[in-house]
Amino acid sequence: MVVSFKYFKSFLFLLAIAAIFFITGCSSSSNSIRYGSDNNKEEKSSRVRYPDNEVVENSQNDSDPDYTPDNIESVDISTFKQKYYSSEGNKAPSTAREKMLMEILKYMNTPYKFGGESKSGIDCSAFTQTIYNSCNIHLLRTAREQYTQGISIDNKHNLRFGDLVFFNTRKTVRPGHVGIYIGDNLFVHASSSNGVIVTPLDSEYYLNRFMGARRIDISSDFQ
Repeated sequence: MVVSFKYFKSFLFLLAIAAIFFITGCSSSSNSIRYGSDNNKEEKSSRVRYPDNEVVENSQNDSDPDYTPDNIESVDISTFKQKYYSSEGNKAPSTAREKMLMEILKYMNTPYKFGGESKSGIDCSAFTQTIYNSCNIHLLRTAREQYTQGISIDNKHNLRFGDLVFFNTRKTVRPGHVGIYIGDNLFVHASSSNGVIVTPLDSEYYLNRFMGARRIDISSDFQ
């Protein structure tokens, strides 16, 4: 009887240890699952998947983003500096065209950021707005709003330096993209894939999506 009681106490001791281990383990596992689940919900709510599975932070839950293919054609803008910028040394730009070009050069290769408005990240309409602001010309904030300003230019052959060019790149918002024509069949814009670049107006992607152009300022400086 004594031996049996001894084994019975050992059994109770082992049973107690097993119970503690089971409760602690389950509690830890449960918390871990809940924590991971909460994190996933948080991550999903703050991110939107763009085409090609690109994850963009702080997208303001826009379900119809402006989108540019990764392989969009681009050219070097540095060759245009001498053509359009007549000032030398540290002399300040004297014409609206020179001011605009100098501001464009400052923003070249700036990364794209939906809703961004600075050199750390900028979107297409904020870019055009910023460039025009450098010439004391007020533009509205979005591409759709800018499309209502100035004079309509429907024929590409009539484009000149400084004209805004618009493209149908979104499903529900038209126009979805805007850039600035800089001559020689080229325009500069903030593309979602490569940031601020210069692209031929007749590149396949934009050729098929061209909606028209607007001339905001008709002074002789831009002719």
